[in-house]
Amino acid sequence: MLIRTLLTTLLGSSLLLGGYASAADLEPLRVANQKSGIKLLLEAAGELDDVPYEIDFSEFPAAAPLGEALNAGAVDIGGLGDAPYVFALGAGAPLKVVEIIKRDGRYTTSILVPKDSPLKTVADLKGQRIVTNRGSIGHFLVIRALREAGLKTSDVTFVNLLPTDARSALESGAADAWSTWDPYTTIAITQNGARILRSSDNLLTNHFYLAATQTAVDDKRVQLEDFVKRVERAFLWANDHHQAYAEAQARVTGLPVEVHLESVKATVHSRAEITDEVIAGLQQVSDIYLEEGVLARAVDVSHGFDPSFNAARADQPGKAVAQVQPQ
Repeated sequence: MLIRTLLTTLLGSSLLLGGYASAADLEPLRVANQKSGIKLLLEAAGELDDVPYEIDFSEFPAAAPLGEALNAGAVDIGGLGDAPYVFALGAGAPLKVVEIIKRDGRYTTSILVPKDSPLKTVADLKGQRIVTNRGSIGHFLVIRALREAGLKTSDVTFVNLLPTDARSALESGAADAWSTWDPYTTIAITQNGARILRSSDNLLTNHFYLAATQTAVDDKRVQLEDFVKRVERAFLWANDHHQAYAEAQARVTGLPVEVHLESVKATVHSRAEITDEVIAGLQQVSDIYLEEGVLARAVDVSHGFDPSFNAARADQPGKAVAQVQPQ
């Protein structure tokens, strides 16, 4: 009776669905973690305390291999940006977005150049080498920025590298610009004096999607509903606990606390509901990638969302925001 009461308090009445009688009946939730991001945030916010099911974290260096793990069913849920999620859906496995967090700030996805670079505007990128990871949100930002400047992707040379190698390419002069995301933007700007050539303002949604496999949605609904609440609470906690969040990041990355503190102070997290507008925004990402030949076939992203999870987050303290992909 005590166990039942505890579980009901933690998870609500939804825990009783499916005949679960105790925490031991809940299967572990396998979470794909990119650069320790979700795990360290949950730990810092205290959201890994008193979890009535086991969470198994797996580490991935970037979104592309994380998406592959989701498609293979090796994990139940993981976090991806707009463009990587389109690629994950394009691989064919049934995936569902169950949570969206919007992240705004100076250190979100940006096109960077060295501090002494002669490049001043996106138009100056014509004939230049841009390092990014193919299919990443950084890649998509370059496409959007070039179109805005009246250029084509054929006007530049892409150097496709993971972020760990891309930083060296920019520093060594093997690339003229680097399109990347936090924490790499933070590191390049604060440690190497890199300059933002074009931020993602008005070009990207800056959405962070938590996507789950259809199998997990069917078989681990209780765990997923609880997990998305914990993640959302943790992001909202980060808005008001800059020092603690920065210290948690520094313990994982080994970078000075000041580097992360500058980033978290300049970043605001908010809830974004799963809406038709959001889905239409991601469809635009998919359509642009198809036009650019990055995708081999059209991808209908509407199948990749589960709006029913909006209800699971309805009692959270955060304010929901709607965000439409820029046209």
